[in-house]
Amino acid sequence: MKKKIENTIKFLKERFPDEIDIGIILGTGLGTLVNHMSQKISIQYDEIPGFPSATIEFHKGELIYGELYGRKVLAFRGRFHLYEGHSYFEITYPIRILNALGGEKVLISNAAGGINLDFKKADLMLIKDHINLQGGSPLAFKEVENFGERFVDMNQPYNAELIEKSISVAKKLDITLHQGIYASVVGPQLETAAEYRFLKIIGSDAVGMSTVPEVIVARHLNMEVLAISIITDLCDPDNLEPVNIQDIITHAKLGEEKLIQLCRELIPII
Repeated sequence: MKKKIENTIKFLKERFPDEIDIGIILGTGLGTLVNHMSQKISIQYDEIPGFPSATIEFHKGELIYGELYGRKVLAFRGRFHLYEGHSYFEITYPIRILNALGGEKVLISNAAGGINLDFKKADLMLIKDHINLQGGSPLAFKEVENFGERFVDMNQPYNAELIEKSISVAKKLDITLHQGIYASVVGPQLETAAEYRFLKIIGSDAVGMSTVPEVIVARHLNMEVLAISIITDLCDPDNLEPVNIQDIITHAKLGEEKLIQLCRELIPII
């Protein structure tokens, strides 16, 4: 594992400057934030030694370095999921690479279903805590002690200072920014009505198929984490409708417009 990371880092250091202020993981339908970057250097995942390949059509699979709102940013446009057949090590590989390149802060975005029916489609939800329902851990492997402490404290996985700054900026911009608990499941199937009821009972406000493994590894590496979900569909078990992927993508784009407004003010101060 270490050798693979070393090969990737050697390749990237020949192409990217060393300085990185913030890393950004961009999820489903959330790739246009990179259009606001300047002085961009872009590399396809397939060109990077050791890097997994994205298999989802609305995940670009592109690593982009550049300046965003005055900060040096490394953006991962597209992520990896268990349901694609990737291992936990592959899913969290971007986080390990970001950290090895000197990144200490990471902003993670995702598209999520709204369990909390007070939410509306295209709303933003600041993740204040999570529930891991993926049935495993990205730290459950024999060599983990070579990367950091085995037993990672998850008392506060999401950085309190970054959360407070996000709330302040959202108020200033009059953007609705909910706070809630994100449940991470395996997928790729969506949940049944009974499963949505279960998720609500255990305290979930939103559900998705990513993010939590990335957060666990980021905390393992002592990185500061901020994570925001865009609510793309409402998971009302009493009025469940057939899934409409195009509608999900449409509301991801609408939510992304709000996320970009938020990032424009937030990124310069974190």
